[in-house]
Parts: sequence; C-alpha cells; structure tokens
Amino acid sequence: MSDPNTDDLPSWVAESIGKPQYPVTATFPVERSYTYDTLAATKNANPLYWDEAVADEVTGGMTAMPSTLSLWMRPHYWEPGAEGEQVALKVHFDLKERLGLPEAVMTDNTVVFHDPVRPGDVISHAQILRSVSGLKTTKLGTGRFWVIDIEYKNQNGDLVGVENYTGFGYNREENK
Repeated sequence: MSDPNTDDLPSWVAESIGKPQYPVTATFPVERSYTYDTLAATKNANPLYWDEAVADEVTGGMTAMPSTLSLWMRPHYWEPGAEGEQVALKVHFDLKERLGLPEAVMTDNTVVFHDPVRPGDVISHAQILRSVSGLKTTKLGTGRFWVIDIEYKNQNGDLVGVENYTGFGYNREENK
C-alpha cells in the first residue's frame, strides 16, 4: 500500500532513492595537521593522537580523530579546474532547488565509525538519498523531510564511516 503523503513525489526523487550520487575522491590525503587543529581547539590531550608510541600500541599507528571524518568530504570553496560553487551535501542542495524549498535546516546528524582513518589515507565518498517525506507543515513552514547518508571509504575501498543527515526543506509561512 502506498503512502498518500509521498504519492506526490516527482519521479526523479523516487528514482534516486537508494542510489549513490556524486561520488568524489578527496583531492588531498588525510593530514595530521587537521587532527592537531581540532585537538588544540578543543583542548583535547588524548595521547592516542599526540603520542606515536601510544597510537602504535592501541590502534597500530596514528589515526585521525573520528570527529574529523566529514572534513574529507568538504570541498574547498575554490579549486583549480573546478566549475561553479563547490558545496558539500550536493543532494541536499539539489532537493531544495528542484523541489522549490528555499529554506532548510538539518534536524539530525549521526555518524557510525568503521575502520580508522589514518594520515595519508585518501577518502572517497558518495551521497545516498534514503527517503523524502510527503508534504509536512511545521512551525517553520510547509515542506519535506529527507534523509541522506554519506558513505566514506579509504583508498582500499574499506568503509571508514557512514554519516546520516536528516533535513527539512520548506517554504516559510507568511506572517499574518
């Protein structure tokens, strides 16, 4: 039985659900400096990230902080040869534009970590649209919720993490 709230989805949305989109390989390898910047900003003295002997004993070598995983999917605003504005979560921006929903918020974000990311790894990722709701009205306005996964793999094809975003794209209700 179909969901009457999603029957009005354009066919291109239904056809793109579950399919990897925008596969990208980072243009630079994982660098320890990103981990050090994050550690310094958060005053994190965990020896796992500062001391090579500890990292060797615990994880078999230096690793990047898990919380830096999404850094490897964020393009530089400008890169030589790149065309147009470079944005992360392109599927999200496509949905906003093509569904005519100019405003959006992320309502949830979770990350599941798999193999550790190590300095020198080259991370690839693809975005997978998991679902789009029918029209919903909230205090923000009328729009749709969507769920997007980003699957991250290293240069060997090993899964290093999956990031899950839930967004709500909407049109603001006019103040009356």
